[in-house]
Amino acid sequence: MTTLTNAAPPKTKSQALRSYDVADFPALTGLEEEWRFTPLKRLRGLASATDAVATGAAPKHEAVSLPAGVTLSSIGRDDPRLGSILAPFDRISALAYGGAPEALLVSVAKEATPGEPAILRLVGGGAEGLSFGHTFVDVGPMAEVTLVLEHTGSATLADNVEVSVGAGAHLVFVTISSWAPDAVQAQHIRFRLGRDAKATHVQVTLGGDLVRQYTSVDYADRGGDMSAYGLYFATEGQHQEHRLLVDHSVPDCRSYVGYRGALQGEQAHTVWVGDVLIQKEATGTDTYEINRNLLLSDGARADSVPNLEIETGEVAGAGHASTTGRFDDEHLFYLMARGIPETEARKLVVRGFFAELLAKIPVEEIRERLGGEIEARLVDAESASVAAAKVEEITEGAL
Repeated sequence: MTTLTNAAPPKTKSQALRSYDVADFPALTGLEEEWRFTPLKRLRGLASATDAVATGAAPKHEAVSLPAGVTLSSIGRDDPRLGSILAPFDRISALAYGGAPEALLVSVAKEATPGEPAILRLVGGGAEGLSFGHTFVDVGPMAEVTLVLEHTGSATLADNVEVSVGAGAHLVFVTISSWAPDAVQAQHIRFRLGRDAKATHVQVTLGGDLVRQYTSVDYADRGGDMSAYGLYFATEGQHQEHRLLVDHSVPDCRSYVGYRGALQGEQAHTVWVGDVLIQKEATGTDTYEINRNLLLSDGARADSVPNLEIETGEVAGAGHASTTGRFDDEHLFYLMARGIPETEARKLVVRGFFAELLAKIPVEEIRERLGGEIEARLVDAESASVAAAKVEEITEGAL
């Protein structure tokens, strides 16, 4: 397979090595800047595999809701659309590209405006063995649609998702990782926006043992508008990693990135790295990114790295921010002083922290379900904390 790269050494991530062949990428050691936060051993062979040969069952797709104007089909590796948007720039993405025997094609017809969301579910076939996946979302010009893609079950999965948003189209794309506790996923999602196209991506990560998601965005023409929101909640032992690259290479485009995460429990670890590049040709760019993390207990760790690189002085706006803080005991005391039990008070604070992002999901049933799952995690942690305290009390009494 042809390697896509520049003759000169890359000065930005947008110029880094791109190839569809995993052999073109050096073996991972964990010392690389792109992989220094990721516990490679927990990827169960995805980091060390040299051949894109599936040894596990690939996830199966289910259409929960498929309104008129949206169709599903399978396309082979020889389809020219595959790889036209996403040229892998890391080893595991290239592995997924070579290992997926076919791709799921989600097509939205030109000028289609279905009144109901399209909801798809990908169900993992088990954590044993490596599996690979590829999804291509093709939104026709002037279409307007909401698409929900949820991962459930268990798997050790490397997958790529290509999203093409045609001229003047509007896509709301909700991706949900509701994996079983033993699941591992390394995913690359790439968006390409046509002229005056608008895309809103809401990325929700709750389940899994290790989930690493890389989202990249580029613009095919002027007027593209990308909003990327993320909601994640890591509990004891979970590793959740979100990386973004928004590449502004044409004039008069916009991007906004807003991710929020909560962590509780020993060795809960989240990583957020947001890269925004404004190339010299991208005059009139308007961009902002922010990441906020809420630590609910001791023993949790959140790494947050915003990066902004600007090669032109003619921008409409550019900025970034990051905050990480502990649970506010004053807010908790304020609520408890008004007769609200501690467990309910903690729910209210966390619900308020995530409320803005949950509101971005235009499907009420899914909003309510995700809000319930978040609250359930708080209750489970509270129960575990009480149980641990009782065990410690009994142990001290025995001594």
